Amino acid sequence: MTTIELADADATARLGEALAHSRPAHAVVHLRGDLGAGKSTLARALLRALGVTGTIRSPTYTLVERYPLPGGGEAWHLDLYRIGDPGELEFLGLDADEVTLWLVEWPERGRGALPAADLVVDLAVAGEGRRAELRPTTSRGQAWVGAAFRHRVGADS
Repeated sequence: MTTIELADADATARLGEALAHSRPAHAVVHLRGDLGAGKSTLARALLRALGVTGTIRSPTYTLVERYPLPGGGEAWHLDLYRIGDPGELEFLGLDADEVTLWLVEWPERGRGALPAADLVVDLAVAGEGRRAELRPTTSRGQAWVGAAFRHRVGADS
């Protein structure tokens, strides 16, 4: 596990950028944390750094927002806060082959109906800023965190 202190929203965005620049071809990220912990900020920064243009909407009410990625594939950003039962996800058609990046907020509400995470990011308020704990759950996730950390350290030096 890698823990990173994030002083402000800009630091959270830089973490999203580092994850984007080191992203594997296919990845599943579970974003966990209380309301206001920075999950959407991180997802938005990651998507923007991947080249998504235009409005990046929060999927709070739509449950899923789909973004075509430059170079092919799609990123799906899900917010499952309003899901009462994982069975409700069946109606979203979440088994699409074109998805190359899953960003899932509140993944515990979709337990059993989501692809397994390569990386779990736990975000929490810490004083004036945030704390991010990056926990890889696969070898792909482990390589990703290592590459993201090297990228981020290089950007901060």
